[in-house]
Amino acid sequence: MVAVAIMAVAVFMVVTLFPVTGNYKIKVVLSGSMEPAIHTGSVVIIKPEANYKIGDVITFGKDTKKDIPTTHRILDVRVEKGVYVYETKGDANKTSDAGETAGDMVIGKVLLSIPFLGFVLNFAKQPFGFAVIVVLPAIIIISDEIKKIWLEAKKIKKKENE
Repeated sequence: MVAVAIMAVAVFMVVTLFPVTGNYKIKVVLSGSMEPAIHTGSVVIIKPEANYKIGDVITFGKDTKKDIPTTHRILDVRVEKGVYVYETKGDANKTSDAGETAGDMVIGKVLLSIPFLGFVLNFAKQPFGFAVIVVLPAIIIISDEIKKIWLEAKKIKKKENE
């Protein structure tokens, strides 16, 4: 069971490192602005869509090492000079976002939210977390194999003494 959990975390880590254009992306939610719909530390799976509508939860904004995208709900949609413009707001926020979001800034629509998995992924991306995820299971597997070898050697020695 531990091995399955470790493999799942490893797959999520790899997927977040290599996004595929026009396909599903995985992002970690770092704030509570979408509580209770999306908890802080959740992982959201997003996919670009052709159209977004009022009520959709979207991820938008710059996505660089310094800039973190935002995940909020669409309150209003309008077309301005042939470009879709979205008014957004976090569910936990009292007011809508300061600026509107142009359609080309939308990364995708949130399809699924997995609570608290983001904490594990962020931990696993740190050197210490990666070491724990790799070294700890290795120690468990090695110690289990040593125990099996020791028990087998003990059986063989017992048979030789008979």
